[in-house]
Amino acid sequence: MRILLTGASGFLGSHIAEQLDRQGADVRALVRPTSDTRFLEGLTHVTLLSGALTDKDSLLAATEGVEGIIHAAGLVKARHPAEFYQTNEQGTANLLDAAKQSAPGIERFVLVSSLAVMGPSEDGRPVPAGAAPNPVTHYGRSKLAGEQAARAEEHSLPITIIRPPMIYGPRDREVLPFFKSVQLGVLPLTGSPSSLLSAVYAADCAAACIKALDADVPSGSTYFVEDGGLETLGGLIAHMENALDRRAWLRVPVPRFLMYGAALGSEFYGRVMGRAVMLTRDKLNELLAPHWVCDSTEAQAALGWKPRTSFAEGTRLTAAWYRREGWL
Repeated sequence: MRILLTGASGFLGSHIAEQLDRQGADVRALVRPTSDTRFLEGLTHVTLLSGALTDKDSLLAATEGVEGIIHAAGLVKARHPAEFYQTNEQGTANLLDAAKQSAPGIERFVLVSSLAVMGPSEDGRPVPAGAAPNPVTHYGRSKLAGEQAARAEEHSLPITIIRPPMIYGPRDREVLPFFKSVQLGVLPLTGSPSSLLSAVYAADCAAACIKALDADVPSGSTYFVEDGGLETLGGLIAHMENALDRRAWLRVPVPRFLMYGAALGSEFYGRVMGRAVMLTRDKLNELLAPHWVCDSTEAQAALGWKPRTSFAEGTRLTAAWYRREGWL
């Protein structure tokens, strides 16, 4: 199968590219000229194509004759809210339009979305797949808009939507600060240790996206993917401590007013430096939410996929990779 993969140079995308390469698939990886492609080097079945979700001509060329698309590209942080929608909504719409024009034989368009679309769980129970979306950040709302763009084409393209919760693993820079804090022995707590969280190891999430390419499911089907092991925030921290063989001797609950001030400072830094930052006042709506929980039972049955890596094992593998690469 000839496959187009967007976001191939990113964290999840690089794992998808790696697995497709091992399977011998003919992969076109759409990357920007400024993308860091170090994790794609040496993948013999992956061809890098320069382009962008905002460049419609490059999308027409990239989608020409492909039989499958995994759309893993997306913004998780932005310099201003409009950037989320430019990439996560309009970029998705542009890719769908290109696929309709250039890929008449396409067998599946897999959109990687996010649990953020559904919003947090108030009672700690998994968010039902059929519940009304309730995103609490611009990121979540922009991913929802991307889903809506895909569903608008579900009668003209075979669409499958994957909604992961927190993805972690080797190459991840977003979870890295937690490992560094444990390594230092001082851990700021931005949420309740009893908050319930779902997570999925990057290689497992990548495998689910690839399985979705071949699964014979109705167009527009949407699935959560997670590792099946519901954890508390305190439990996640304990697994990180075990992986590093070190305990954070000082755990500091961060008051909301300090988090708000830190977010203001982060935003100011981002404006001055012209950079996207992760910690914003908007992001606090996610960080301060009670629970982020989903259930992958339906995905396992429909996609023929199973998560292989528990959080305990995943954190051990991640910590070992961070140390080997000099990130810790």
